[in-house]
Amino acid sequence: MSATVTPGIERWLDDRSRDQSVSAANDDTGDADAPIAPNNALDPDADAANADPNPAKRFLPYAPFSKQCDFHKSPAKYRLFGGAAGPGKSMALLMEAVVQANDNMGSNTLLLRRTFPELEQSLLLYFRKEIPRELYSSFNDSKHGVTWLNGSTTRFGYCAAENDVYQYQGAEFLFIGIDELTLFTLRQWQFLTSRNRCPIARTFPNMAGATNPGNIGHAWVKSLWIDKQPAAGMENPECYDPSDYDFVSARVHDNPIYAADQNYLKTLAALPSRLRRAFLDGDWEVFAGQYFDNFDVTRHISRAEAIEWKPWWPRWISIDWGFEHPSATYWHAAAPGRDETAPRQTVITYREYVTHRTAPRDLAHEIIARSVAQASACAPSSRHNPPDLGSRTTSHPHTHEQIDAIYLSPDAAARRTDEASIADQMGAVFAAAGFPRPIPADNDRIGGWMLMYQMLDADEWLLTDNCIELIRTIPTLARDMARIEDIEKMDGDDPADAARYGLKSHYATRAAYSIEHLPYEARLAARVLSADPTVRAIQARKAQLEEHRRTSFVPRRRR
Repeated sequence: MSATVTPGIERWLDDRSRDQSVSAANDDTGDADAPIAPNNALDPDADAANADPNPAKRFLPYAPFSKQCDFHKSPAKYRLFGGAAGPGKSMALLMEAVVQANDNMGSNTLLLRRTFPELEQSLLLYFRKEIPRELYSSFNDSKHGVTWLNGSTTRFGYCAAENDVYQYQGAEFLFIGIDELTLFTLRQWQFLTSRNRCPIARTFPNMAGATNPGNIGHAWVKSLWIDKQPAAGMENPECYDPSDYDFVSARVHDNPIYAADQNYLKTLAALPSRLRRAFLDGDWEVFAGQYFDNFDVTRHISRAEAIEWKPWWPRWISIDWGFEHPSATYWHAAAPGRDETAPRQTVITYREYVTHRTAPRDLAHEIIARSVAQASACAPSSRHNPPDLGSRTTSHPHTHEQIDAIYLSPDAAARRTDEASIADQMGAVFAAAGFPRPIPADNDRIGGWMLMYQMLDADEWLLTDNCIELIRTIPTLARDMARIEDIEKMDGDDPADAARYGLKSHYATRAAYSIEHLPYEARLAARVLSADPTVRAIQARKAQLEEHRRTSFVPRRRR
């Protein structure tokens, strides 16, 4: 058996491209009609423990399509295959694991899906149908593991819960293949990379994924393979090496089986436009389950310098606090309606600051330093292009822009890193610089996402082009299938949460102020919004209780 493996089984593919006539080795075995196999599987009649390491090659019934060959030949450490429906992604992953296991005696390979039913319906199904029984010594049904004739193994697994990846802790795999990679989280992927190792000399540990656009992992997969940049949520983005990542794009027309299947092509073509672009065209800008499918860079993004800033516009800040996960901060301004046809104000989110592992007081100082005077309010200030922080002090408060409110993620009021809460620590710094103390943000997730969607639809929310992380995050947010009105939590969603705090809190404050001045009956009616009679009754009762608490006299407790 060869002691080396070319990443992507290029050596085997070269063998397949040659004339598959009887080789001298096959002549010696008397197997005159057997084609050269892609792997060095051992003779099934031999004892696996004492097998000859140079047996005759045996036939594996797999003739890869052109795009599958490109995937197998790729020398990258981390490969991604697919991007659309139907190009043979799962089969390519399976065969990659099979050949690498058989080409490296005593090695281990791993194939994963997110859930066991998905595993049964794809990788395990293909294994049972396509891999001849004579190529392996045993298959363990309870552990879903194959033992090959050369002592190597291939394990079929799943990670239904976030922490299921830890069942592989302590194991080591020469090859790890993940089918439908966007169903996995960035943290799961990062942990699995630590299991991608092999003690066998002159081997090349590598991983591969196959997927369509969409689902909870869309953002980080797109960042690493499509955009070639570190994914949001990576603790050490400076360690990202784009040369390690190779994306082999394939679509249904690259699979000769489905390319001629007019019924299947007709089905894909009949999908709604955004699903059609994802599944048929492999468009990574849209995907199934995308929440903000109305986000348009041509409508909703502007150069900061192109806006006619006015010093009297209300301004406020919103912060999603984090230490182990990023802290995201955004500055917002409310511009009045342009004319009588657009009387409602437009909120402009004009500055961002995203940082990681920054202490509360230090974060407050950084925010103050970036809240620069009106003359430079539109300067592109972000983590990629920070302002001059040489004078990070509370002196000269008049050089800072006027901030009316600071909305901080609600959990910061309860979380403590020392004797004071995070909100108190930041508040002391803000107050010393003449800024308002932070108040808990409105954390109505469903109402906040809906407000953001409606504002985008009505062109009432504008982002400046220096809000890089927010612009990158919004199109990648996916619906939560358990709560369809909500957004699925994912690594790197901190910018979206911070923006939601800013918009929802601002409008909730304005709405509360306007409702407070209405007559009692009107205040109740303003809180009863549902068309469903049962829900209306619940809302009415809740509104009555709130009004009672608001107007009730509470006597002072005597000491």
